[in-house]
Amino acid sequence: MSIVTIEGRNPVFGCKLSNPAEKLPTMQAKEIKSGAILEYNGEPVIIETVKVQTPSARGAATWYNFRGRNLVTRQKVDIALKGTDSLAEADFRRRPAKLMFRDQTHVHFLDQTDFNQYSLAVEDVEYEMPFVTEELEGVMALIYKDECVGLQLPTAVELTVTQCDPGVKGNSATSRSKPATLETGLVVQVPEYLKEGERVKIDTRTGEFLSRA
Repeated sequence: MSIVTIEGRNPVFGCKLSNPAEKLPTMQAKEIKSGAILEYNGEPVIIETVKVQTPSARGAATWYNFRGRNLVTRQKVDIALKGTDSLAEADFRRRPAKLMFRDQTHVHFLDQTDFNQYSLAVEDVEYEMPFVTEELEGVMALIYKDECVGLQLPTAVELTVTQCDPGVKGNSATSRSKPATLETGLVVQVPEYLKEGERVKIDTRTGEFLSRA
């Protein structure tokens, strides 16, 4: 599944952001966790994975290698920092949102706090939408400099299997898998014993099957 560049974002009103003149708080590399949104090269980056490189030589520095995603360009970003290096937290807000409807060109979300509407072009949320249903809780609209720059999904979602080959009786312990189409159109590999109509839990970071729901 491809990740596309977000363009044509709509202004979002009613979101109180911090004063640009205020100094943003910083985080040391050893404090940064997955999900943190930081300022890097002047743009917001959400941290997706963290790897710690322990030094082999006595007295050498521990390095923290981060894989992130630029929330404006949607490009992957690799960052390497020493434990005491720091980055500023990005001036952004997460706003709870739910899917309203989609049309041919845009997907529309409703802010669950102040009921503002966010509209994102279909191609801008091409990666996220196969995981999103109208009932999904935990979706966050990411607001940066008064604009909705994207969505943050829960790490796992529950979806219904709508099409797959029949389950094989007695194979509940098998490691074999088969493709299954879920209610959003997403196709994933699931255990051979699963049947249509079952609910499954999917990792939104990898698109992989986790378990029965």
